[in-house]
Amino acid sequence: MALLQISEPGQSPAPHQHKLAVGIDLGTTNSLVATVRSGMATVLQDAHGHALLPSVVRYLPDGQVVVGHEAQAQQSQDPTNTIVSVKRFMGRALEDISDRAHIPYKFVNRAQVAIETRAGVKNPIEISAEILRVLKERAEKALGSELVGAVITVPAYFDDAQRQATKDAAKLAGLHVLRLLNEPTAAAVAYGLDNAAEGTYAIYDLGGGTFDISILRLTKGVFEVLSTSGDAALGGDDFDHRIYCWVLDQIRQNSKSFIPLNEADTRLLLTKARQAKEWLTDNYEAQVVCRLSTGQLVDVTLDVTQFNELTQTLVNKTLTPTRKALRDAGLEVADIKGVVLVGGATRMPHVRHAVADYFQQEPLTNLDPDKVVALGAAIQANALVGNKGDEDLLLLDVTPLSLGIETMGGLTEKIIPRNSTLPVARAQEFTTYKDGQTAMSFHVVQGERELVADNRSLARFDLRGIPPMAAGAARIRITFQVDADGLLSVSAREQTSGVEAHVMVKPSYGLNEAEIAHMLSSSYNAATTDKQARALAEAQVDANALIGAIQAALTTDGHLLNDAEKQQINAKITALQASIHAASSDAIRTDTDALNHATEAFAARRMDASVKRALAGKNLDSIEL
Repeated sequence: MALLQISEPGQSPAPHQHKLAVGIDLGTTNSLVATVRSGMATVLQDAHGHALLPSVVRYLPDGQVVVGHEAQAQQSQDPTNTIVSVKRFMGRALEDISDRAHIPYKFVNRAQVAIETRAGVKNPIEISAEILRVLKERAEKALGSELVGAVITVPAYFDDAQRQATKDAAKLAGLHVLRLLNEPTAAAVAYGLDNAAEGTYAIYDLGGGTFDISILRLTKGVFEVLSTSGDAALGGDDFDHRIYCWVLDQIRQNSKSFIPLNEADTRLLLTKARQAKEWLTDNYEAQVVCRLSTGQLVDVTLDVTQFNELTQTLVNKTLTPTRKALRDAGLEVADIKGVVLVGGATRMPHVRHAVADYFQQEPLTNLDPDKVVALGAAIQANALVGNKGDEDLLLLDVTPLSLGIETMGGLTEKIIPRNSTLPVARAQEFTTYKDGQTAMSFHVVQGERELVADNRSLARFDLRGIPPMAAGAARIRITFQVDADGLLSVSAREQTSGVEAHVMVKPSYGLNEAEIAHMLSSSYNAATTDKQARALAEAQVDANALIGAIQAALTTDGHLLNDAEKQQINAKITALQASIHAASSDAIRTDTDALNHATEAFAARRMDASVKRALAGKNLDSIEL
């Protein structure tokens, strides 16, 4: 007799089967994807062994898209079509973006700010989807199958518009979002499980574009967020910008006439500033050396003392939200058992010193600050899909900002105060202000200010059909509900008649369902073509880089070759250039390998010559082995 295989709705008929879920840290500077394997959270690497994927997207002349290291390598040569730090623009209008003069993009003023590229006008949701799509492909290749879903982290201080934009980007990338998780909470998950920690902890998260501080209580597998604060426009990028401005001052002082920088020079100097910042983490001095498009050579040296002075105000800016978070939690510094550092920017020594001085203890650094958020998200994803081992994990997150409604006089009436534990539902009654009033308009806002004009507008909707009554007689109950992702729905109901209106707060910055559906269908239809085009683009990039390197080597060390050898190498270069123009990825790979093989002896001679130059004039006793 045949047996039916049955299961609970939404569950696998094979309860022992491990479901593939990942955690994704969609970062301002770098992004990562992690999963749980054999009970351990681990970050997944690409084919080259890279765990970090630079959050950089470049639109090529042929319409193809390059993401990550390849795009990052070309950002100074093609700044207007190479988008970095797109997370800063998520869910934002043009007026929300400060310092636009130093950003080399052609912004388009729409409901959500967009950027004009050679591939057309792209909004931050579409750009972020390209990053997420690469992470999804990496995970499915590493795990060998399709994903059930993903937990994606967001800064704790992301508002509703930014959270919805993140979910839209994931949907566009073909990801099922299990939950949006605040980045500090994800870090606490990783540390709490790895270290079996209990007590009250501060999560100090300084990323590329945002700063968050959260106070959490960890008790027997329960992660309760007591308070959160931060600055959505403060991060490692701002430290880069301080160095950039300092370099500009040095250029002005050292030249009689200053020529305004073009977009390529601006991006080049910002890249050099970031490299200098990273170098100063472990070294006393950093040189900023480059040649601008005007031919002017930039060669300046920045030391640690100067860098600390330039950026001390930024470090101090992180302490103001930190004090506020402690105050909101009703705690003193002495009540904090430990401090967890999150984000690559926390590697800067003077940031670590400032945190240690404020909390009067050395922060925890035994997990990689770049990876800890992705690891925590992976643990939460593993629990949400029901994989055995994490059933006891419970997250109690909070709303980062108050939610309310506009009342007469342009005032904000807060319905759900900030730091309310999620999920949460709150209701409040309002009434009419005119005799015979049969309709009411509602304006939903988010923020801590008293005036609606100072807060962020989320949605508007109307309630019609109210029975005509004297002013003040009608009773309209407004209910706010926030789900575990921090997304809001609002309903209004007139109590006597039962008429009701409801709105899911889909911010105007997000894409509507029709736009998402159209973009998804377009990406699916072009999947095969896109894959082939990507392979061609990658081959062309590698080939051009090789040609450039060899031509530079010939200019410098061509005397190491005889005429016949030079002719052979130049012939291989010509053949490879022809393959590039012929646009055949297989031919390009073949000719690239041939050129590599033809220059092996040249490379060995250059190495020998370099060693001889280094040892010239020295005896064996003076050489340290």
